[in-house]
Amino acid sequence: MNKNTVLAWATFIMIIVGIGLIALGAFRYNDIAGWGFAAVGVGFFAIAWVFNALKGRV
Repeated sequence: MNKNTVLAWATFIMIIVGIGLIALGAFRYNDIAGWGFAAVGVGFFAIAWVFNALKGRV
């Protein structure tokens, strides 16, 4: 596996975890903790976007 493949897998895993955290915030925790889970999920999306942008440049 080269560095682009590693970044692609990291992006894919972070998107899956982000979707899971947003789903937990939306469906499992209806109180104020749900907002925290959703915010962390959006943060995972942002980091995955950066990893995707780094493919081919590192």
